[in-house]
Amino acid sequence: MSELLEAVRSGASGRELAEIDLPTRYRAAFTLKDEVGIFEGQEDKDVRRSLHVGEVEMPEIAPDECVVAVMSAAINFNTVWSAIFEPVPTFTFLEKFGRQGWYGARHDLPYHILGSDAAGVVVRTGAGVKHWKVGDHVVISPSYVDEEDHGSYDDGMMSETQLAWGFETNFGALGEYCVAKANQLIKKPAHLTWEEAGSNTLCAGTAYRMLVGAHGARMKQGDVVLVWGATGGLGSFATQLVLNGGGIPVAVVSSEEKAEIVRSQGCEHVINRSELDLGEGGLRSPKAGRILGEAIRRRVGEDPGIVFEYLGRETFGASVYVAKRGGKIVTCGSSTGYKHEYDNRFLWMRLKSIIGSHGFNYHEAVQVNRLFGLGMIHPTLSRSYPLDEAGEATRAVQTNQHVGKVAVLCGATAEGQGVTDPVLRERIGEEKFHLFRR
Repeated sequence: MSELLEAVRSGASGRELAEIDLPTRYRAAFTLKDEVGIFEGQEDKDVRRSLHVGEVEMPEIAPDECVVAVMSAAINFNTVWSAIFEPVPTFTFLEKFGRQGWYGARHDLPYHILGSDAAGVVVRTGAGVKHWKVGDHVVISPSYVDEEDHGSYDDGMMSETQLAWGFETNFGALGEYCVAKANQLIKKPAHLTWEEAGSNTLCAGTAYRMLVGAHGARMKQGDVVLVWGATGGLGSFATQLVLNGGGIPVAVVSSEEKAEIVRSQGCEHVINRSELDLGEGGLRSPKAGRILGEAIRRRVGEDPGIVFEYLGRETFGASVYVAKRGGKIVTCGSSTGYKHEYDNRFLWMRLKSIIGSHGFNYHEAVQVNRLFGLGMIHPTLSRSYPLDEAGEATRAVQTNQHVGKVAVLCGATAEGQGVTDPVLRERIGEEKFHLFRR
């Protein structure tokens, strides 16, 4: 255990932290380049085989970067992709980045430190950092944007060089320390614990851009929004954002247990898809859209104006069908398969739109964290693991043995640490933070 991390844990001031040497090595969770291919020909690509925890070198930081002592990180599905080396090994990204001079060359290593969500304490700032200082409590946005790319000034996601931190870059969240650009840092919501604060930004920011931001569906008050996978990382935040914005969420889940979780968030209209009589074809059968549409109209009296899509192949045909005339299907992923099939007549003849959405820009990340800070939306954390069990945490996400979000305690020694505004937390009510732990 480094002296610096111990000081962070004890609540040392920024001045005190700045006087303690940065360690030359630290513990982190990583994959190894020489293990690419270990899952070839295997049906069960168990990430516990490929995700290792051990010591790594502390990199030199660039003028626009900070070192953050990570108190807690989160598992997202991109960590699963990294650990199974699909759809391409992430070392391919690191090699490409490595061709961009010394700044990028630091990332091209035989190991890849993963993780795209984190909360922690700034312990070092680069010479060019202006707005952050040692001792600041922060969360980290995974959107890694080059300020010299003109596209980023219109929208950070329009930058051709935009990367996903901890997936397409090295030195990610799953370690005692991480390295991030200053324009990734966001003030930590003061009433949240480390594990709660560190589990939100990637999924909540993605849902915010899809539903609320100027680049997505631009939901308005009274809009009916169909939310697939409403207890997943994305869906659990989408439901809250719809409710908070005056919309009417219709949540789709796979069990009555999950339906109860969504109802506890305040969602009145829930569809348990296991109770729909879809036949052998399931949601991909030709009649699925009609059956689902009838179920939605029975609950809210109309078709959804927005469909929140990220499941892809299994659900996309039904999504296009059920959206109302002029409705929008906004999609950010395809977890059940990338090649979608849908009847295009229902798209063009009823004037519907498909909106592609990916990640979120810095402004959107700040805005969604502001909603957390105001207590208007809440974390959906279901479980935390210690850093030594990062492989187990990733396996839980890989096999869908979880609801909401899964955290990894890196520098924090236990759950419940990091709250600096207990008054707001008490006013919100402790039960709001434990809905997904049932």
